[in-house]
Amino acid sequence: MKLTIVISKGEEFYIGTIKEIPSVVSQGISIEEAKESTLDALQLYLEDMQAETPSGNTVLEEDLIFT
Repeated sequence: MKLTIVISKGEEFYIGTIKEIPSVVSQGISIEEAKESTLDALQLYLEDMQAETPSGNTVLEEDLIFT
């Protein structure tokens, strides 16, 4: 899987997002800090998604591998 980090210049901070996962957003006072905090936010997001338990209505669950 390939993800794209995007760093934009805000009024006071640099804003980091993951293009393919719009809900992952962070910021920093420098480009490097914004990048690091966005990668941290991505890690937390993925851990949270992995920890979610499927509902009792699940009829299919399988791994998807992107190359």
